[in-house]
Amino acid sequence: MEDYVIKNKKQLRYGITTGTCAAAAASAAAELLITGIKKEFVVVKTPKGKDINVKVNFCYGNENEAEFMVIKDSGDDPDVTNHSEIHVKVEKTEFVIGNVFKDENYKNIFLDGGTGVGRVTKKGLEQDMGYAAINAVPRSMIFKAVGEVCQREDYRGCVKVTVIVPEGERLALKTFNPRLGIMGGISILGTSGILEPMSEKAIVDTIETEMRQLRALGNESILVTPGNYGRGYVSNYLGFDMNKSIKCSNFIGDTIDLAVVYGFKNFLLVGNMGKLVKTAAGIMNTHSKTADARGDIFALHTMLVGGGVETAEKIMKCINTDEMLDILEKKGIREKVTESILKKIYEHFKYRIGNDMNFGVMVFSEKYGFLGETQGTEDILKFFKTF
Repeated sequence: MEDYVIKNKKQLRYGITTGTCAAAAASAAAELLITGIKKEFVVVKTPKGKDINVKVNFCYGNENEAEFMVIKDSGDDPDVTNHSEIHVKVEKTEFVIGNVFKDENYKNIFLDGGTGVGRVTKKGLEQDMGYAAINAVPRSMIFKAVGEVCQREDYRGCVKVTVIVPEGERLALKTFNPRLGIMGGISILGTSGILEPMSEKAIVDTIETEMRQLRALGNESILVTPGNYGRGYVSNYLGFDMNKSIKCSNFIGDTIDLAVVYGFKNFLLVGNMGKLVKTAAGIMNTHSKTADARGDIFALHTMLVGGGVETAEKIMKCINTDEMLDILEKKGIREKVTESILKKIYEHFKYRIGNDMNFGVMVFSEKYGFLGETQGTEDILKFFKTF
């Protein structure tokens, strides 16, 4: 891919998804198996409507099977599968039974995952339990790639298509797959066929997958933490059930919306004040590139509780919230300011959620520990405590 996008004043190159890699390798393998033609490049039409010329690498071939692979190019996206080999084997076969994918438009083609492609072991994912972790869009791309060769050559025999990722099991340990119940390898992914660098959508999609799975397991309550600090605090000091939890990163607003859509009844957010204070100003994407109003918010609430201009000015000069809390502690108003901030956090969450879900927010700092909670939090804590 030689297309670029400008983000954060940088020119970043697009990449291709594992689904596009698999479709290209499948096309080349089917071409060799059925026509005897060995290709070096394959044009893949992506769901986004863009044609991509993908380099394919021959592995082996005979009259019964052929295998090609594509080296994944993630562009400037920090993807764990960058430069990994995505192999596809296409083989002549009889009718296949078992946990293999089928497509009504290509009834002579069967699709499965081999070594290094994860296998679904829990409910709530796009695929049923026992099936390979190949998502719907990549499946469609692979079926179409092989099906076009078969139809063009009027080949009516059955073929089995197997996606293989030699390093997939090792790479999967760096992904969410083990947590999601996808065991033994990576997932073959992609909704557009093109990998956008620094994709926020990919993170939100992962949050949605975890949430959908929790709901499918019958959970009506969900515990949310922005990151590892929050999870550590929840686990070590609060003793909550981490099996009902997800990480939302900076995407608090999207996570709230998804929880409402999936019908959760109780929503508990636990996190560090340094991140959650931003929600007191209605900032629901807390990444610093979106907004960093921590000092402004603390200074405002310092003034609201009578802390004075001089204290507010000191607050505005701080570089982190622990420094701000230190100033407020010395002034004797830390609890009042925290309470004032939590009231605004409650108002913004209430506006976003309405009456669709009970919610609570708990905030802490690494120095001061528990700082406070929003109205109604006590009522839903019982759904998460394990001791």
